[in-house]
Amino acid sequence: MKIVSLFANIGVAEAYLEQLGFDVVIANESIKRRAELYSKIYPKTNVICGDFSSKNIFNKLVNDCKKECVDIVIATPPCQGMSTVGQQIKGDERNNLIVPTIDFIKNILPKYAFIENVPQFLNTYIEFKGKDIIIKDFIDSQLNSKYNIEFNIVDSKNYSVPQTRERAIILMTRKDQENKWTIPPKHPKIITLKEVIGDLPIIDPFVKDVTENEMLTIFPKFKERKKEALKISKWHNPPHHVKRQIIAMMHTPTGQSAFNNNIHKPIKENGEFVKGFPNTYKRQNWDAPAYTITMDNVKISSQNNVHPGRQIKKDDDGGLVYSDPRTLTLFEIMKLMSLPEDWNIPTNTSEAFLRRVIGEGIPPLLVKSIFETLK
Repeated sequence: MKIVSLFANIGVAEAYLEQLGFDVVIANESIKRRAELYSKIYPKTNVICGDFSSKNIFNKLVNDCKKECVDIVIATPPCQGMSTVGQQIKGDERNNLIVPTIDFIKNILPKYAFIENVPQFLNTYIEFKGKDIIIKDFIDSQLNSKYNIEFNIVDSKNYSVPQTRERAIILMTRKDQENKWTIPPKHPKIITLKEVIGDLPIIDPFVKDVTENEMLTIFPKFKERKKEALKISKWHNPPHHVKRQIIAMMHTPTGQSAFNNNIHKPIKENGEFVKGFPNTYKRQNWDAPAYTITMDNVKISSQNNVHPGRQIKKDDDGGLVYSDPRTLTLFEIMKLMSLPEDWNIPTNTSEAFLRRVIGEGIPPLLVKSIFETLK
């Protein structure tokens, strides 16, 4: 079956589809840098770069999909206007991208459609023909005469993804199709951080605001640990942090926030205590799936980003010290996003760029589970 991917990013969602026998023949991405990387990862796909809501790009996509006889539409519109980690500004123009998406489906009438977004997506208001309407009601009113539509909220941790990530998944089946597309049953086993990255050796962070000698005083084994990490993967590179954040996290137990520390609390450059939410400056838990990976996954000060760590010694004050006072490496993030280790990423790709775009993606093992029900 042939697929068109709209708002394709770099193709995170599509990572296992060729393996299943699906053929993503066309993809659309508005940002040139992302579209170029998509083309390198998926050289067989016709990538059309441009604004999907513009008349020229929209019409080209419609015509090309009709020529290719596309069977399935995948659409993952931007979620920043609705996400709980975003500003959720009323009237955010990105929310209205669902309108041309539904218009596109009405134009090419694929056998099936897959729309994915944050859970808030279904109950977000958009403006359509001068009136406010909830997205779920808008989709239903536009397509229920031709499609059976299934609205779902799923958590990726229930589909062998070692990450808690709730998503709204809308599955559409054209009414002349014998097989109706439905969400698969939950998988019986939850995958934890320990099972996925627990066997990786300790990595010390790079301390970016001290001299090399001072850094090696804090982390005497930094160089050898970095060398061993890079043997595992090019993307297993130590994250860079400032000393005051690292010291706070060195004294933070697994699963806890540094705000709970008795002595080593997060401080600003001027020595004042940081004020923040208890899910920031926080280590993850070994015995649970990862928290939702966001675009800001390189920041200790952002939500639930810090490696779980292990107790390694006591300090001079008698307090406990924990390993890996850092955010997750890009390699660890790829594993927790369920990306295949042989994913075709060019080695010269910017790590900072990859961190952000992968943090926007949908875990591909979740997509694989849903598409397996079609196959």
